[in-house]
Amino acid sequence: MRWVESGDVRLAVFEEGDPGKPVVLLLHGYPDTHRVWDEVAALLRDRFRVVRYDVRGAGRSTAPRDRRDYGFDRLIADLGAVIEAVGAPRVHLVGHDWGSLQGWEALGRAGIRDRLTSFTSLGGPGLRQAADFTRHGRRRDVAVQRLKSWYIGAFQIPVLPELAWRTVLPGIVSRALGAPPRPGHPADTLSRDGLNGLWLYRRNMPLGGSGLDPRVPGVPVQLVEATHDPYVTPALLAAVGRWAPRLWHRRITTGHWAHRSRPEAVAGMIAEFVEHAEGAPASRGLRRAGAAGAAGAFGGKLVVITGAGSGIGLATARAFAAHGAEVVCADIDLDAAKRAADAIGADLGGTAYAAQVDVAKSDQMEDFSRNIISEYGVPDIVVNNAGIAVAGPFLDHTVEDWRRTIDVNLWGVVHGCRLFGAAMAERGEGGHIVNVASLAAFAPSIVLPAYSTSKAAVKMLSDCLRAELAGQGIGVTVICPGFVSTGIAGNATYTDDGLRQGAVQGLARRGYPPERVAAHILRAVHRNQAVVPVNLEGKVGYALSRISPRAMRGLARLSGAVRNPKLAGNDRPYERR
Repeated sequence: MRWVESGDVRLAVFEEGDPGKPVVLLLHGYPDTHRVWDEVAALLRDRFRVVRYDVRGAGRSTAPRDRRDYGFDRLIADLGAVIEAVGAPRVHLVGHDWGSLQGWEALGRAGIRDRLTSFTSLGGPGLRQAADFTRHGRRRDVAVQRLKSWYIGAFQIPVLPELAWRTVLPGIVSRALGAPPRPGHPADTLSRDGLNGLWLYRRNMPLGGSGLDPRVPGVPVQLVEATHDPYVTPALLAAVGRWAPRLWHRRITTGHWAHRSRPEAVAGMIAEFVEHAEGAPASRGLRRAGAAGAAGAFGGKLVVITGAGSGIGLATARAFAAHGAEVVCADIDLDAAKRAADAIGADLGGTAYAAQVDVAKSDQMEDFSRNIISEYGVPDIVVNNAGIAVAGPFLDHTVEDWRRTIDVNLWGVVHGCRLFGAAMAERGEGGHIVNVASLAAFAPSIVLPAYSTSKAAVKMLSDCLRAELAGQGIGVTVICPGFVSTGIAGNATYTDDGLRQGAVQGLARRGYPPERVAAHILRAVHRNQAVVPVNLEGKVGYALSRISPRAMRGLARLSGAVRNPKLAGNDRPYERR
């Protein structure tokens, strides 16, 4: 630790890491100290020179004699003094909460802005940008943000905030961290820090009506939005793009103290941005954050699709690529996967990669997911599409028919969800999983018992997973097409080969192309839909299954008798429940 003088205060400054590396300066918020960054600093110090300090009146730093000396002029002077003391011509500034507000203010001041190579904001825009949003934003959005910012007005009240900090507020803060308290956070000085920091609000909040220029010229800015932050609305953060032309807007699925609850994700975002500002190629996360609205609806996103060599999988791969995504075309047939990937490059000018995997085999899926993540990064969207069918009555199905159907149709989906879902959750930036089921998921069939059972299980798995992963910002959709003109009927296994010709001809006559299913998949991801029945029979079947399951069982018996007269001899009455 070293002491840095700034006016009448002494700032406690802490440094770690290689002095020859780029300087990352972590600026804490209210009512924290530099210790709030402990976990993130530990992850960054091997790659950068990490500098932290306790702001005036917090932690080990002293408070000004005049409590009015918490204005931005003094705060920015403190920041400049620290930068001078560490001997760095330029630094990469990272701010959280009030540290973020100070960072945005620094960007608006030419003297200090020239010392910043980049700025990462965790916790919101600056007061200048917020003031512009308040004046020009949609009335409803502004009203919602005002409700979330209720504490700003409360802190202006005399006496009561001081009383709260001496009694109940320290305990409330300790319980609201989103991570277990640990030595150093909350600090032992929390009550005193809270009292001193009230003057940050009382001295600076009038800036909101001052009309100062909100533009941020020159400096690259990474805005990290904590999607569960109770104090900042997405509308306010979205408005920042108007004033920061070099902006990368990223999202992390956690609460206000993201650096405590998700330190690995936060440190990773900081490191990627700093290295890019130093000249390294942009990471996939940064490309995705900078591509919003510029390269198609899915620009910069990585999409992994199984069974992409033909049918629905192939059409979905092409549709995502046409909308800007990079696509991994995975299939048990490597040649088919290569043809799909090559065609995306040749026909669409897109980027696609081919991979071979048997989704039924857990070891192959583990290697596949590991290789994809290592080479291309964590996928943003995974489409578990690979599937097979065995057609014929239940009593004609062998154990091997059942095993193979369940292994591919259900276990293949389980593997994809488990492996890629875990990686998405760990990354912390959300994502989407699409599981392709079928009309058979809710329409019983006496000629497709194994297939229908597996697809019904996929639907239930999707419902369960959607509930579990919602808090991680990961959407889960189950797609349930009716009859689609693909090659599945020709590739199916039949217990009675006399069924093959009718099935193949029936799907061909239906004339519903897989490209229309792909369009439903893209729309479902965009809208985060839960269950998507596709085409007329899919929608009617889904509605009828919810209204009258008994009628669906009757239709199953009737359709089976029509397709195979040998099944018509069963004269048992329908179930009555």
